[in-house]
Amino acid sequence: MNLKEKRAAKLAEAKAIVDGAKAAKAELTEEQTAAIAALVAEVETLDASIAKAKEAAETLSALDALADASAEGGTDPAGDEPKSQRAGGVKVRSLGEHFVKEAGPTLLQFRGRGQRFSINAPEFKAAGDTHALTGWSAGVPYLTDFDKTIMQAYRPQLVIADLLGKGQISGNAISYLVEGAAEGDFANVAEGTQKPQMHFVNPTAVVDALKKIAGWIKITDELIEDAPFLKTEIDGRLLYKLANFEEQQLLNGSGVGQNQTGILNRSGIQTETSANLEDNPDAVFRAITNISTASALNADGIVINPADYQKFRLSKDANGQYFGGGFFSGQYGQGGILENPPLWGLRTVVTPAIATGTVLVGAFGSAATLYRKGGVSVEATNSNEDDFTNNLVTIRAEERVALAVRQPLGFVKLTLSNTPKA
Repeated sequence: MNLKEKRAAKLAEAKAIVDGAKAAKAELTEEQTAAIAALVAEVETLDASIAKAKEAAETLSALDALADASAEGGTDPAGDEPKSQRAGGVKVRSLGEHFVKEAGPTLLQFRGRGQRFSINAPEFKAAGDTHALTGWSAGVPYLTDFDKTIMQAYRPQLVIADLLGKGQISGNAISYLVEGAAEGDFANVAEGTQKPQMHFVNPTAVVDALKKIAGWIKITDELIEDAPFLKTEIDGRLLYKLANFEEQQLLNGSGVGQNQTGILNRSGIQTETSANLEDNPDAVFRAITNISTASALNADGIVINPADYQKFRLSKDANGQYFGGGFFSGQYGQGGILENPPLWGLRTVVTPAIATGTVLVGAFGSAATLYRKGGVSVEATNSNEDDFTNNLVTIRAEERVALAVRQPLGFVKLTLSNTPKA
């Protein structure tokens, strides 16, 4: 039994004592309390031993790296530390860093050797699912020169995916039932009288299949040696385009062919229309209320186009004061300026992914779930088309996602008005 197994056994023993007392509905005796304290002390001792063992393993790994670097006679050009030592323990935090770390040595190995190759890095998974962008945090041992202070290309946040519930899937599709309308309700009844009947309309079976989103870029094999360039091409271009396309699909996908069925094109979502320009703010609140009354869910987000949000943000009262605060301070000089103040207190996502004149109000976190199978994968090859003869490398990124909207009534598609009140 290793240290971790011993630790788990001690914790299980302590838990068994507590569970036994609960089952007997009795207080812990002095002997039981002392026994638990002794077990906890043993667990703490084991934790210290585990930490020391881990530290020893890391030290041995560093010594092995030093030995390897000495044998190769190389040091990292960014400093005096051996190449292997500087690489050890580097934790990649973006797709670009992940690919360079995993596939970089192989790319350099094949460069200039006149051989065809096809490689892939292990699947990249980011916690929470959002694809984090971070700096080039540490040196890479197999490169001759790099710049840590690169300027990363702009790409939008994955705002729609952030709003939705998250899930993992092992198959190729997710099947679920969309509940029908409820008929009848509970009631107070007298003794011996007929009780009211309730009826739930038969649910509709829905299957949402995983859909693949993929794309690729080409770079020259000379640029493979440039780690910052390779990383920013993956993070700044591939992920920018991937995120942008995913967002469009989640909102506006047609459902035809390999397209997702976006939320705005889902059957059963509610609709609301504004009567005039002045009614637009009230119409948003009516949409929030419609979600509560029709689905018993609470709205948690609003998606709006920048042009429409601008109209809300720049609207003024009869005294010429901005409702959302001015460009120097809040309303009537009170408070500070809010960056993109939310509408009606809900998280407001301002994105060009939704069309002008349309606002989506929803209980995003509870009414829909975004499923991802694995993470984003990246592969590179020089055997695509005429890459080999032109000294080019094709890098491909792809992911598989499925969108399940279990409660369509948890969303309202609101049509705004540009016509002033008569």
